[in-house]
Amino acid sequence: MLITVSGPPGSGKSTTASKLAEALDLDHVSGGDIFRELADERGYTTLEFNKLAEEDDQIDRDLDRRLRSIAAERDDVVLESRLAGWLAGDHADFRIWLDAPLSVRAERIADREDKSVEETREETAARQGSEADRYAEYYDIDITDLTIYDLSVNTARWDADSVLEMLVTAVGDYDAATDEGKYPVDATYDF
Repeated sequence: MLITVSGPPGSGKSTTASKLAEALDLDHVSGGDIFRELADERGYTTLEFNKLAEEDDQIDRDLDRRLRSIAAERDDVVLESRLAGWLAGDHADFRIWLDAPLSVRAERIADREDKSVEETREETAARQGSEADRYAEYYDIDITDLTIYDLSVNTARWDADSVLEMLVTAVGDYDAATDEGKYPVDATYDF
């Protein structure tokens, strides 16, 4: 089974995907980890590579190509990144979108990065806008279109354990034999 976990920064993607993979005895593949691998392969720190990615679209495309390749070639994986649901496309058995209000996500990010909430809120909103523009330009993806996802959860409404329990239940109750169809993914990948 290939499960994707997507969502904006601070939505709980990494924590949830890791715990979901553990609960379901699947591998966890993180877009963030692959980004760090790409940086290391090219001799950059993650911070340097992140700054370079703002100017060099090939970095995003390399990351996305690797994620798409993993989705096409592997099974028994929880694949996690902002675009995982889109990149996995029809390879995914179950696509999950996690989100929370910007104010909540900004607080979460500020806590883990030891920044002010106001600064983090502004940075996060700007980052989201920039990423949305890039996804539309690169692949004709509207990141706000959630129709491709089987389940969308506002992680601000429940604690992390409750979110995990919901997802484990949803995935556990999924029966491919009674599945009447998932939404198709319509994107043009130009890696």
